[in-house]
Amino acid sequence: MSEIKDISVVIPLFNEEESIAELCEWISRVMVSHGFTYEIILVDDGSTDGSWDQVSMQARQNGHIRGIKFNRNYGKSAALDTGFKACVGKVVITMDADLQDSPDEIPELYEMITKEKFDLVSGWKKTRHDPVSKTIPSRFFNYITRKISGIELHDFNCGLKAYSQYVVKNIEIYGEMHRYIPYIAKWSGFNKIGEKIVEHRPRKYGVTKFGLERFIFGFLDLLSITFVSKFKRRPMHFFGTFGTLSFLFGLLVTVYIIGNKLVSIYHHTPHREVTDQPLFFLALVALIVGVQLFLAGFLAEMIAMKSEHKQNYLIIDRTGF
Repeated sequence: MSEIKDISVVIPLFNEEESIAELCEWISRVMVSHGFTYEIILVDDGSTDGSWDQVSMQARQNGHIRGIKFNRNYGKSAALDTGFKACVGKVVITMDADLQDSPDEIPELYEMITKEKFDLVSGWKKTRHDPVSKTIPSRFFNYITRKISGIELHDFNCGLKAYSQYVVKNIEIYGEMHRYIPYIAKWSGFNKIGEKIVEHRPRKYGVTKFGLERFIFGFLDLLSITFVSKFKRRPMHFFGTFGTLSFLFGLLVTVYIIGNKLVSIYHHTPHREVTDQPLFFLALVALIVGVQLFLAGFLAEMIAMKSEHKQNYLIIDRTGF
């Protein structure tokens, strides 16, 4: 097993060959000046330029640097998740490879985790060097995420974050869920989440890898993670509730239609056939949908119960053993 370090810096990258050497040198300078033991994990997310050559060169020149290369582009979440599994630092710092995040922020982030006992600290790029087309959607996106998650952060998507090792070793991120790591951490029981204003530097090399589509995908991911966080262990509460309401609606309408016909027959008054009434077919659909939703909830509940038996619970202390 690798020796435990004070800090692991996990950096996902995609086509950032110009900035890698400068970034590694800057991080190393900060670490040495503060006396930290450290490692830098560069995760090459399927770059098509010379990024991996730069990573390999840096690893040969500096024993603190480690590189991981994907065979293709899997996305930032996959790169971060892989880096989290590989790191051995007591505090884990993530940052982007484009030099827009300043390594000079690392010592203060480290202090917030180790001394102030935060589980996670997220950077807030209060002053940004981005065009209006990017900043306005970002503010709206962050506002919606704050309201849904209940976490008062201004910049969920900031790449510069600090984590306790307990957090990164006990969460799993996939798809495009890197935007919601604070939400995932809170859902996993890590509730002390802080924020620090950090410097946002102008991009020095290359171009941004993200377009406006990330906000659309981000909103869909937010809905997904909200549903999973609330109903993963009790899916029957969601499916069963809507299934029961749908079934009762269909049942009551059906009873009303049939009852109304029977009353008309008893009083020898004109009446319509049940199957001639559109409302009957609406009720029939509601009955079928209600049964299907209830069965979906029942099956999901059984799957959740089976998964629960395999759950590895986090134990952070022991006494008396």
